[in-house]
Amino acid sequence: MEHLMALSLHTAQPFSSSRKKAKRVGRGLGSAHGAYSTRGIKGQRARSGGKSGLRRKGLQPIMRQIPKLRGFQSIHAKATCLNVDLLEKSFQNGATVSPDTLARLGLVRAQNGRKPKVKILGMGELKKKLTIAGCDVSESARAKIEKAGGTIK
Repeated sequence: MEHLMALSLHTAQPFSSSRKKAKRVGRGLGSAHGAYSTRGIKGQRARSGGKSGLRRKGLQPIMRQIPKLRGFQSIHAKATCLNVDLLEKSFQNGATVSPDTLARLGLVRAQNGRKPKVKILGMGELKKKLTIAGCDVSESARAKIEKAGGTIK
C-alpha cells in the first residue's frame, strides 16, 4: 500500500499542465525557432524594439469597429439651479440657506457622494430675510436677497 503524504505548503506541487516552458527562440535551425526567431522577414515587427508604437495585431479591427464618443463630458458636476421663489416657500424668516440645508429638505441631491453645488437665480419674489452660505448667486438674485434684508456669505 502506498504511503500518502498530507498536503501542506512544503509538500504541495503544481500540476504539470500549469508549468509551461518558455519558448526559446534563436537557438539554431533544428529547433524550429531558429533563423528569424518566429518574427518573419523584415518589417518593423521583425526589428528589435519594433512592437511598441504599433497597434497590436488583433486589436486594430476591434478599435475600428467601436464608435468614438462624440461631444464633451465634463468631470465637474453642474450646479443645481434654484429660484428665490422656492426659497421663499421653503425657509422661515432668518434661516440660513446652504447646500446641506437644501439637501436635507430634498431640494437638491448630492452628486457622486460630494456636497451638491447650488446656484440661486432671481426668478420670483423674496420677502424673507435669509442668509445664503456656500451657494453661487446670480446678480438678480443678489439684488432681491439684499433688498429683503438678507446676506450672502
